[in-house]
Amino acid sequence: MASLVLWLLSMWTIVPFGETARILAIETVAGKSHWYFMSSVLRSLTEAGHTVTVFTPFPDGNRTNYTEVDTSLDFPIKLDMDVMQTIQDFGEPFKLIGIMSKMVRIYCDANYDNRKLADLMASGIRNQYDLLIIEPLGFDCVSYLVNALGVPVIYSIPSPMITFSERLFTGHLSNPASVSNLLAYHAVPGTFVRRFTNTVLLTYSLVKTRYDQLVTLFTDPRPYDLAPTVNPSIIFQNSHYITESSRPVTPNVVYVGGIHLKPAKTIPKDILDFIEDSPQGVIFLTFGSTIKVSSFPEHIEKSFKEALANIPQRVLWKYEGEMKDKPKNVMTRKWFPQREILLHPKVKLFISHGGMSGVYEAVDGGVPVLGIPVFYDQPRNIEHLVLAGMAISMDLLSTTREKLSNAISELINDEKYAKNAKIASNRFKDRPMTPQQAVVYWTEYVIRHKGAPHLRSHALDLTWYQYLLLDVMAVVLTFVFLVTFVMFKVFKCIKAFRNDKVKTQ
Repeated sequence: MASLVLWLLSMWTIVPFGETARILAIETVAGKSHWYFMSSVLRSLTEAGHTVTVFTPFPDGNRTNYTEVDTSLDFPIKLDMDVMQTIQDFGEPFKLIGIMSKMVRIYCDANYDNRKLADLMASGIRNQYDLLIIEPLGFDCVSYLVNALGVPVIYSIPSPMITFSERLFTGHLSNPASVSNLLAYHAVPGTFVRRFTNTVLLTYSLVKTRYDQLVTLFTDPRPYDLAPTVNPSIIFQNSHYITESSRPVTPNVVYVGGIHLKPAKTIPKDILDFIEDSPQGVIFLTFGSTIKVSSFPEHIEKSFKEALANIPQRVLWKYEGEMKDKPKNVMTRKWFPQREILLHPKVKLFISHGGMSGVYEAVDGGVPVLGIPVFYDQPRNIEHLVLAGMAISMDLLSTTREKLSNAISELINDEKYAKNAKIASNRFKDRPMTPQQAVVYWTEYVIRHKGAPHLRSHALDLTWYQYLLLDVMAVVLTFVFLVTFVMFKVFKCIKAFRNDKVKTQ
């Protein structure tokens, strides 16, 4: 209780009472993990005294200074998906880029088809809100709304930076020689092969998304396609230096990874007794809200059961429905208090798909991780924990009882993983201000400075060929060519003159 009071006080001391803003927020993606991040950003602002109205497909209920507009009927909500279908559809990066570029269009249409949002845009009331907070999509369909409202915009990105959109969002394009693509299977492109594939992936994603955008612009245009671009004043990104290797970012990108972390609550008694009555500690296994663990192929689920049945630890396994042949040391539930469990000192290992929320909860708790990523940013998230020395990564489809047993044994019995997890936890917590404080400060900064245009990168004013210095290179190469050509002609004339002179002699 004391920690909760201190946390709330830290929020209230940021803003003098009375200086409140009216904020409109829109969650554009019907993904639970996306909403966890956005809702945490908004809670920080409402607890600081600001008034928030939010369009969300995951309504939690109104509260003081907070009003929701339910958009759950507008979107195909992705929950409890079949794992094999998910891997088939989204597991391959190049295929996923094509799917994402098409899904963006669907989500843009779903947002703008909402009647209440359409009425708000058509009302022409440009003084109704002070600020817009929105999750951007791969293409720029956000500017259409921003132009209609006439307010500064803040982007909420629940993952690391979307690589193929970084130039659009910030004006900057990360060097693929040193910064891994969001969809890469590595944390750092440290070899030639990785640098090569990283470059190919970046190039393909830029060309593919731009091509799809142009095709739809000419074949199936929308009003938002031609809206003047409005760049974000600030980008709140779900990143931290533990899960994001050092890289150059523009001044308006603010890392607030772990903002969803709250003071721990009490663990339900039956779960707490199960944990504390285990002399060798416990293992927590979950694949989040998107993947349905009970959809695992039979041979993979059997491998998990056999591996877990032969360890001295007890296991908390998030599982839908009744599990056949459940090992005696396993407890299953459709839901576990993940945050509280990972903070319990008896938790020895976290087996996870690598979703960003769970990654930060494991890092905050200093718990080693056995990562079994499925798609999107999950492989890269896990690889950063491997780089930090607190995790081992495995491929789900090649999982066997022996591989699982060996990985679990190594992570629990080799003290280096627990030691490195504590080091990562200390680094994660060592910040000049909390993520909640950072959100409040920078939001109010944008409002105080009328959109903070001075944070905008001048690279946004350059065309792609100017940004890549292709025009400068063209001039230099032309100059070198001309000089070389003139020298060649001069030497040719000199040579001809000498030959003529020799002949006359």
